[in-house]
Amino acid sequence: MDWRDTEDQQRFRGDVRTLITERLPERYVEMARSGSMPERAWENDRKSHDADALGAARDWHAALAEQRWVAPHWPSEYGGGGLGPMEQFILNQELAESGAPAVGGSGVQMLGPTLIMHGSEEQKAQYLPPILDAEVTWAQGYSEPGSGSDLASLTTRAVRDGDEFVLNGQKIWTSAAHTADAMFALVRTDPDAPKHRGISFVMIDDIHTPGITVRPLININGDHYFNEVFFEDVRIPARNLVGELNRGWYVGMTLLDFERSNIAGAVAARRQLRQLIEQIGNNAQGASERVRGPLRNEIAERWIETETLFQFSFRIISMQTAGLVPNYEASTAKLFASELNQRLALTATRVFGLHANHWSGAAPASTFTRNYIAMVPATIRGGTSEVQRNVIATRGLGLPRG
Repeated sequence: MDWRDTEDQQRFRGDVRTLITERLPERYVEMARSGSMPERAWENDRKSHDADALGAARDWHAALAEQRWVAPHWPSEYGGGGLGPMEQFILNQELAESGAPAVGGSGVQMLGPTLIMHGSEEQKAQYLPPILDAEVTWAQGYSEPGSGSDLASLTTRAVRDGDEFVLNGQKIWTSAAHTADAMFALVRTDPDAPKHRGISFVMIDDIHTPGITVRPLININGDHYFNEVFFEDVRIPARNLVGELNRGWYVGMTLLDFERSNIAGAVAARRQLRQLIEQIGNNAQGASERVRGPLRNEIAERWIETETLFQFSFRIISMQTAGLVPNYEASTAKLFASELNQRLALTATRVFGLHANHWSGAAPASTFTRNYIAMVPATIRGGTSEVQRNVIATRGLGLPRG
């Protein structure tokens, strides 16, 4: 594969850089510069009571929407950008380099592509436009207290009652449910079927539907990022079933392939490493005095690893260009990225020595310390490292199931 941009790709890259320079709100520019950009920053700002935050979310969405770049990977007939894999990569690369937040959340990245592949024409017409217009954001209802890595053991029930399903159960680690307007979920519709075959994929139009309770879970950083969600006799229309009844596991796994094919991960890791190297160059908090011998080699290893992850991304792009859907290849990239993020965060804390004990203030050390803590769940969320290794072993290497 030729890693160099073609003339058309060079022009496109220039257009993306111009948009970022001219339209990225100063709020996000400063967050990126200081390393304080929270996860799902746009989704948080979209529901903020702060006028500046709300304005930044609206302005950045408008800038991307004018170019049809809110969902660059969606086909143009559904309102997306219709970009090819390389153009998508360039766009994501430049956004990640600038630290600009993604817009649209799980609706754009996960539900939309899944509806395009598995949804009815009526569902596409009803749900895709509000996602693009930022009228509705979606949360993902997968994990349960007893069903994480073994997701197929989930027990949240959906019982058919006339033209409705009645939902009872609980979801956990539900990212951004407190800012979302709706939720898509995997539910059990046939308790007597083998566990992978009795699951259905449904959409809940309003997260405030009677019977739904969203409770915050505060993470180790003290942030409210995810939640637990309870369903008590929650009624949704039966037409909100996506795909076939009791075949939702396969719909859901298609969605996870989209989640794991995050080609911006390598760029984000390299960007963080560059920030660290800049602080070392500035001798911030005596950093350069500690970067000797083994620690210097460790930083070099992290740089090489970010390049390796970059190549995993290109492999996924080459498959998409050939019309293939990444499967175990996406798991390989996800596994390597999450473990690299943890190693990179640990290396950063070593650079600052005892200054890394600061939890707040005392930047830049405290910024990297908080990132180190935030990376603890990196190898759990989105499918644990153990699950990814099983996928790679069975689907990639053809090894028998243990």
